[in-house]
Parts: sequence; C-alpha cells; structure tokens
Amino acid sequence: MKLALPSASRVLRPSALLAGAMAISAYSVFACSDEPDGTATPGDAGADRSAPNPGQDGAGTESGGPTAGPQQFLAPVGADTSDGKRVFRFETFGNEGFWTAVLKLPQGMKAVGFTPAMAIAAGLHVDADAIPAALKATMTQELTAAGPNPNLASLPSFTSAANLEALIEANAVVGVSARNIKLPLNGVLDVNSDNVFAGESVGISCAFCHGITDGSVYSSPTGGGIGARLDGLSNHNLNVGASVAIALNSRAFYPTLALDLVANKHGSVSRLGPKSATNPLISATPTEAEVDDYLKNPALYPVGMFDDAPDGDGAPMHITPFFRPDLAAPWGSEGSIHEMQNFSNLVYTALLDPTNLIGATVPATGTVALDGGAPLTGAQQFEYDRGGPAGLEIIANYKAIIEQDLKIAPYSATNPNGYPYVGRVGRDPTQVSTGLIAGAKVEGSPIGIQVNQTSLKNMTAYLNGIHPPAGVKTDAAAIARGRTLFRQRCTSCHNDDQSKFVPENIVPFNSKVELYSAAPSRPDLFPAWDGMVAAERPGAPAAGLVPVRDYPGTFDDKLIIIEASNQGQPRGDALPMLMDLARKPAFLHDDSVREATPEASLDKLLDPARGTTVPHPFYLADTADRAAVVAFLRSLDDQPLP
Repeated sequence: MKLALPSASRVLRPSALLAGAMAISAYSVFACSDEPDGTATPGDAGADRSAPNPGQDGAGTESGGPTAGPQQFLAPVGADTSDGKRVFRFETFGNEGFWTAVLKLPQGMKAVGFTPAMAIAAGLHVDADAIPAALKATMTQELTAAGPNPNLASLPSFTSAANLEALIEANAVVGVSARNIKLPLNGVLDVNSDNVFAGESVGISCAFCHGITDGSVYSSPTGGGIGARLDGLSNHNLNVGASVAIALNSRAFYPTLALDLVANKHGSVSRLGPKSATNPLISATPTEAEVDDYLKNPALYPVGMFDDAPDGDGAPMHITPFFRPDLAAPWGSEGSIHEMQNFSNLVYTALLDPTNLIGATVPATGTVALDGGAPLTGAQQFEYDRGGPAGLEIIANYKAIIEQDLKIAPYSATNPNGYPYVGRVGRDPTQVSTGLIAGAKVEGSPIGIQVNQTSLKNMTAYLNGIHPPAGVKTDAAAIARGRTLFRQRCTSCHNDDQSKFVPENIVPFNSKVELYSAAPSRPDLFPAWDGMVAAERPGAPAAGLVPVRDYPGTFDDKLIIIEASNQGQPRGDALPMLMDLARKPAFLHDDSVREATPEASLDKLLDPARGTTVPHPFYLADTADRAAVVAFLRSLDDQPLP
C-alpha cells in the first residue's frame, strides 16, 4: 500500500498485517557490540544513546540485561488450554470458504496430482497419529524397506495423489484443516460446489506456518516430515508461495502480491526492486500464470517466508515461532500490536480470508466518507488511514478480480458461496462480530471484525505453555565463555536469561525516525537508514501517524506503512526472544543474513565483515569470541540461567 502524492515514490508495505497465523518475525535480531564501553543501557526515553554506561556495559563489567518491571503488553489469557490447542491446530472461523470456494486449493491439488511426496518437498508436515491405519502401515513398510534417506518419489504410497487427499480428509496434514468431515472416512474430499459449508472443505489454521512434526517417522532436511506434532515452532522449510500457486485461483491472493498500481505511479516494489522490463509487477487484471510465476519464484517469495501485508508491495518476511508469547512483546515485530489475541484476530480476518477487505461491513462509529460518498467499510477505513488512495485502489481491483473474473458474488441467503467468509454478516454471532470500530489506531479490530475472543484468548493460554526446543548444550566451556562475552557486550538491548520478559518497546533505526525519543535508550539498529518522505498520511482519521518513509533495500520495507507510531513509538523493531536459534537458518526478518547452516548464519550476523552501516551492525571481531557467543546463543531456551 502506498500513498499517492504528486512526487514519484514506491509502493510501501504494511508489515504487521499479520500473521497471526503467519506472520512477521519478532524473533529475528539481537544486538552485540565489539566496543563494550561504547553503547548505552536501556533506560529513560530520550537518554543519550552514544554515551558509555560503566554500570552496565562498561569495559570489564557484566550485566544480565535490562531490569524487568511489570510487563506492559501482557495479553489476557483464557481458561481453557484444551480449547486453545484445538483453535491453534484446527480452527478456521470459516476461512475454508475462501480456500475452497474462491482460491480453490483442494481442487488445484487434484488438478496437478499433488502427492504426499510433493507436499513434504514443499515443507508440509504430516501428523503420524492422524494417518488412517491402513495407509500408515503401508507408508511405514515402504519407508522401512527403503532404508536410510529414502527417495519418497520412488515409493508408491508417497506418489499417489489419492493418498494425499486421504491424509487431508483425516486432518493429518499440519495446518491444512479439513472441515465438515463425514464419517466414516472415504479417503476423498467431497466438496459441495453449490455450498462449500455443506460439504467437506479445506481451510488454514495457525499451525500451517507455526507447527511442524518431530520427524520421527520421516524427516527431510529441506522439506517437511512425518511424526508427532510440535506446536508453536516456525516451519523454516515451508514454501508458502509455491503452495498457494497450486490453487486453481491463486490470483485471489492479489492483495498480498507486488502490485502495479496507478496511485503509486506504477512504482510498487518486490524483493527484486521496482517495476522494470525484467521485474514486472502484478497487473490490475492478472492472469493465473502471471500470479503463479510470482509465487513460485524463490527470489520473490523465498522458502520459510510469508507476505503478511495487503499493501501492494511484495515483501515476504520470515515465519515466526509461536511458543511462549507471554515472554514476548509487543506483537508484530514493528510494535503496532501489543496483545496476542489482537495479532491473531488480524490474521484470521485480513489474511486467511482476504475477501474481508472488500466484503466487511461499515463500522458502527468512527467512519469517514470521501468526497461526500458512502462511508468506508472497516477495511477501507484501515487501508485509507495507512495508505490513502493506493489502499483503496487495491480493494477496488481486488473486488473486480473476485466478482468479475472469478464470478464470486457477495453472500446472500440464496448465495451461500458468496464472500466474505470469516467476516460474514449473519454468521453465528458467538463466532464473529462485524461492524466494529475500525482504523489504523484500533488494535482490537483494525478492519472492523473480531472472531471469537474467548477462543483466541484460550489459544494464547495454550501457546504460553509451549516450551521451545531445548538449547544445544554440548560445549559447556564455550557456552560459559560466550555468556560472559554476551553479558559484557550485548545486554544494552537483550537479557541473557530468556526465561525473563523480552525488554519492551522498540529499537529505533536511528535518530532520523520520528518519535525517536519515545523509545528506551538503546544502540541504533540501522545506522545507514535515511528514509525519504514518500508521502504524508491522508489526515483525519489517521492524524498522529508519522509520514510514510522508505529507504533502499528490503530491511525497512515491512515498516514503511505499518509501523509503531499508532502506539506512540518510533519506526524500528521489537526485540526478539533468543530461543530455538539452533534451527533458525537465516537472520534478520528479511532473511538478509543467510549461510549454509544456522551456525554459520549466526556467525555471519556477528562478523564485522558485514560493514558498519548495515542493519544490526553489532559485532565481535575475534573469531573465537564469535564462536563462543554463537555456542551460547544456540544453547538458549526458556529455562532460567544460573
């Protein structure tokens, strides 16, 4: 989404439009300094960020990190963790209407003959306990006979498209939620083309991106696996783009792609930069091939990433973990959402059924009418607040794609397959509320819709109890040395003990961001950042939001439209939880630091060869020091340190 102003500018990205179910990386950066006496300690807003603080990070001193007070952003939790587990694994709140009747994912799987081997290659996981008994026996027998490192493409049960359909019907494919299943299972998804809610269908749950298996039956180092479910962990190998491209109508994903918009003077961008002869953007009336080529291009939509913003830019960000959210805050790595249930709500209402962007109702209060026209819907209100005419153009183009191209009419009593699905007016009021106040400063319902809050709070309670994988603790001496170095050089920003709350609020890029003094004193995150003013916000009702700014490269793209000024905080990143780093293949939310192994990626992040002006320029020059700190970081989990 981008504001349309007289000056030429790029399309800019709202980043925190979740992901609840699939989202932005709040676990992507951490700070170290090769000059232990040259950084400041988190403290009062506006403090000098360059002056040394011998009491905390002075040379030869150690600190465990900022003193933790009451956690500001601690989200309310429900009382039923069993229900929360169900919600995380299987709940759709009706988004199967979008995925089955509009996007047509299961129909696309049938059309291409999608098999279990292909699904696992795309990073999907299979819950071994949910596989129908006869199929499980056959698969296990074939794997056993094939020996170590089997080629799934050579095993009959793994190359059968019918078997994948049977796995989906049995709710065995993690995050691909089969709905309205008729018993006994017949191994076929019986989709009702006249009324998707009357037949078997497929939706998407939070577990799609934030759940894997332990690989105890089969594990692919570059794909998915088969085994017992492990909830809350990032699926680093999930190929979201290629998975969506399988659908018959992948152009129904239009709002989250890199779009060619008139309001942006055709200046939108993708991960390959602005529009050019070699980098076309998605047209206002895209073909299926056009969208599929974009989604399947790993340079535009990398593995392990998800584009969580209907903003006209193409900027997938690394999938986050969903364990121990009680220790992490705020939600949304840019800090625009403070409570977990609101983060989850935005995922369900804006990403897992994007037709809500055109089919939501008018908010009860706080509406605005443009040029004397009809009041904006909740989604229009939000997109106009943040992005002005470009946001409204995205919605108008999307409406034409859905209604004119795909022939999906709005819902009515005689059109049960009509859009929207999650935010449908008249849907069970215990499951969804519509017509709520909406807008950029409305955390609880930015587009005027809320799904069942009890369910979301129950899910938060369940996720709070999920522990990360145990850290790698094989080299006690290196870990001890690494902790000492970390306490000397990195605790201006981070705690060494990850059982504590993450230090709160935002680490600004640098002093050129608005509201810089509103953040606790910390070393600047991105010294070179000098975002030009691409556009001003459109005024009321968005008064108080800072101007839209952009800087070359991908690191700031997720913070151009959706940033934390709605919460009175500067443009920058929330601090991450430093857990499960032994599995994390790349660092920084745009995956810009990536090497062959997670260990090498961590070392690269801390290597001064990266330069002094890049994002997160906090280093250890000595290779042995880096190795020790890497060992310490790989050892961390949520257990208290001595």
